[in-house]
Amino acid sequence: MASELYNIIEGVSREKGIDPQIVVSAVEDAIVMATRKHYKSQENFRAKLDKESGKISAYAVKAVVETPEQVEDPNLQITVEDARRVDPNLEVGGELLTPKPIDGILGRIAAQLAKQVIFQKVREAERDTVYNEYIGRVGEIVNATVKRVEGPDVIFDIGKAEARMPRKEQSRLESFAVGERVRVVIARVERASKGPGVVVSRAAPELVQHLFQTEVPEIYDGTVVIRATAREAGERTKIAVMSKDKDVDAVGACVGMKGMRVQSIIRELRGEKIDIIEYHEDAVTFAEKALQPAKVSRVTVVDSAEKHLEVVVDDSQLSLAIGKKGQNVRLAAKLLGWKIDIKSEEEKRQEVEQQMAAMAPQATTPLENVPGLGEGVLEKLTAAGVTTVEALADMTPEQLEAIEGIGPKTVEKISLAVNNYFASLEAGAEGAVEAEAVEGEAAPEEASAEAAVEAGEAVPAEPTGETESVSNEGEPVPDEGTAQKTTE
Repeated sequence: MASELYNIIEGVSREKGIDPQIVVSAVEDAIVMATRKHYKSQENFRAKLDKESGKISAYAVKAVVETPEQVEDPNLQITVEDARRVDPNLEVGGELLTPKPIDGILGRIAAQLAKQVIFQKVREAERDTVYNEYIGRVGEIVNATVKRVEGPDVIFDIGKAEARMPRKEQSRLESFAVGERVRVVIARVERASKGPGVVVSRAAPELVQHLFQTEVPEIYDGTVVIRATAREAGERTKIAVMSKDKDVDAVGACVGMKGMRVQSIIRELRGEKIDIIEYHEDAVTFAEKALQPAKVSRVTVVDSAEKHLEVVVDDSQLSLAIGKKGQNVRLAAKLLGWKIDIKSEEEKRQEVEQQMAAMAPQATTPLENVPGLGEGVLEKLTAAGVTTVEALADMTPEQLEAIEGIGPKTVEKISLAVNNYFASLEAGAEGAVEAEAVEGEAAPEEASAEAAVEAGEAVPAEPTGETESVSNEGEPVPDEGTAQKTTE
């Protein structure tokens, strides 16, 4: 029959959910520490609890060695010859147990020390038991009861153990009262932790998925599948669904009649917004859906290996596509698993113009083409690395004065010469435009003259400013009619 002490140990073990032998080992370790404190010895001590009688015995343990030369510490080792004087059956490698009286040694301090050791061992055993129980249940949804609030953390009772919910695992929309029952996700299990080793969450995407499985029968039976979820707790959740049955609308099944199903989930999440999106294998189409409610103009795959997309939207849709503090595009990128760059039409146009300008060859004009720059100034500019008119025009007066041998007056001279050069270029361009305009006006007259010649008609002579033509001899030249009559 077990002793009363052992019955108490079994009761504690059942309450804590640990092996009774662990508690027995804790008691024996406590006795060892108290014995060592009492005898003030460096010997190896060992304690043993008799299950039947409840009596605890303590022993000094010495290892048995063969020769005296092998004895390094007399408190820890003994020769086989000396050991056999106590126990003839001992062999080399065995242990000699010498009983140590412990009656009356457990004074107040020693008893307190033993109590601390027992509690510490029990806590460690309990923590290991909880770890082994819940490590395989990470990601599982469990029902929990709010037990207490410790600062920013909320402590829950999840059945066999306590769980902790830190601030970052909470939704900003939620507050909890003691005794309230909620559903939580087992986020992780920590072995080395002062408080509860199980960490639960109400901010994990798995919670939203579980709520949809509970509220939508099509998801529960596998007709509709949740392919991806992106969530910012307390703000917005995007969930991508697809249907395995062509006759079942995945988004409609999740929304429910008059939105009853999704509204039930929103109430559970204290008003968190939920976007339900139809999943597509094509990343371009999926991106257009994921960025709703913004309307996307076009989507371009920048790098398929790096999973990089570029999205262009109308200028009026840019803020809507990005969302409050970038939330919409951030959730869409998390949902797709792609990097998304959003640009407006105007930004894209400017980018294309810059690329075209960069591709166009840059004009370079030698400094010698600028009249008004003396040879000395040209030599100084060339020595400073300025060899083109364009580079000279981009320089500020301060940069020019920094060149050795160029002062303020020379800077004014250079500026005037460069301005005159560009002014002459502009004037030449305007003259060329006017000449083209004049040629364009004269062209119709030339064309009509050519047409007349081809038709066999007489082309009127250009006026000379004289009233009549004069022959070489100074006589008047008759007109065609007079000449014809005379001939006849």
